[in-house]
Amino acid sequence: MSNAIEGLQPERVWKYFAEISKIPRGSKDEAAVARFVLKTAKRFNLKAGQDDYGNVIVRKPATPGREHVCSIALQGHLDMVCEKNANIVHDFSKDPIEIVRKDGMLMANGTTLGADNGIAVATNLAIMESADLEHGPLELLFTIDEETGLTGAANLKSDFLKSRTLINLDSEEEGELFVGCAGGRNTTGTWTFDFEKGTGKFSAQTLRVKGLKGGHSGLEIEKGRGNSLKIINRVLFALTELGARLSALNGGNKSNAIPREAEALLFIPKKKLEEVQEVVTQFNQTIRAELSTVEPDLQISLAEAAEGNKGKVLPLSLQRKICQTLSALPHGVTKMSAEITWLVETSTNLAVIQTGKKGIILTTSQRSSVASEMDEICQTVRSTLELGKARVEQADGYPGWKPNLDSPILKVAQETYQSIFGKEPQVKAVHAGLECGIIGEKFPGMDMVSFGPTLRGVHSPDECIEIDSVERFWTFLLGILRNAK
Repeated sequence: MSNAIEGLQPERVWKYFAEISKIPRGSKDEAAVARFVLKTAKRFNLKAGQDDYGNVIVRKPATPGREHVCSIALQGHLDMVCEKNANIVHDFSKDPIEIVRKDGMLMANGTTLGADNGIAVATNLAIMESADLEHGPLELLFTIDEETGLTGAANLKSDFLKSRTLINLDSEEEGELFVGCAGGRNTTGTWTFDFEKGTGKFSAQTLRVKGLKGGHSGLEIEKGRGNSLKIINRVLFALTELGARLSALNGGNKSNAIPREAEALLFIPKKKLEEVQEVVTQFNQTIRAELSTVEPDLQISLAEAAEGNKGKVLPLSLQRKICQTLSALPHGVTKMSAEITWLVETSTNLAVIQTGKKGIILTTSQRSSVASEMDEICQTVRSTLELGKARVEQADGYPGWKPNLDSPILKVAQETYQSIFGKEPQVKAVHAGLECGIIGEKFPGMDMVSFGPTLRGVHSPDECIEIDSVERFWTFLLGILRNAK
């Protein structure tokens, strides 16, 4: 047992959390953890199966006297976002997550922890093992590839799930019940070109932006955190006017994460190098001042680089066009909800830029809980990219989940929380995408609620989980299963 979880309660949940933290489970790499789930089900003589896409279902019979209760599905996803700090050596395809306990929180050593959504996986595994619980028929649903497009849920077949009541265990604030979520869609722009050989006397330099917090583009988009692509583009725009030529631009890792780092390989005219360094220094001071309260660790730097890329640069006209496009593209909240206080209704995330041998690809993600507004923000992003002469592709995306305040399982959850903790839970919708939207569309009439323990900094190496909230979450979940009609 990991020293970090020693003595923590509920013991079974933390035991399984530590076990799955040893198993690779990045998006599209869930085969090993799926095998672990199936093996665990077999160990406890539970019926289990896996569909052609990789989703896993485990069925646990009702405890004696509870056979008449409606069947409930408890659902979470097997995959995690794999992010690490630049100075950390970690291979997510084979290295275990190193768990650390500090100040009442559990976190990882310089990487994402995977509590999103490993805590749901561990909870369902603990329920499999526990023979002392009171519940009706249960279906424990483990979906795959949630983090890169919810494709596991999207590929569920209509006969895979029998329950018509579902509790999603993928929310991140204990004491809050979620009854709605945003839909999402990605928009990608590609510039294809042939590199050209730079002329004149140039110095190869690397422009870097680092130290940003990043975070989940649904849960933390309203916090005003810095976007490394926006920041590096401001500097690049200015340096282009001083003759800097762009050879490569890379930043961000996931479409659903606010980008924390970015770097550009530049060729700077040697006679302008001192002036360029002064401009970078000034931007470092200026943007740090702009974001001082939310991004105290931001750093913008310029340092000599190995020439790389054999001195090849983008055509100057295209370099300008890309800078203009990145400048014009929106990032952040575009509309707040008028009905639900402090709920982001529509947003867009300028997420990832990558330079390849023949072009540059920019990935953005849009979210909205209103279908017509989703169409509008996607049209805005598409139009901006097309004006910038990029080839544009838009994914189909996934639907939102419309709140139902008359939901029977919501009523049970509210009453249970009140009886256990002596206070009412908050009922909310979330701007992040939950699989509930897809599951509700796949299984018409599905009655759903979502909740979980308290997580912070998800989708970034700052991810952590509040230890005490896990025990309250577990007690609450068992109470709902006990009280279900």
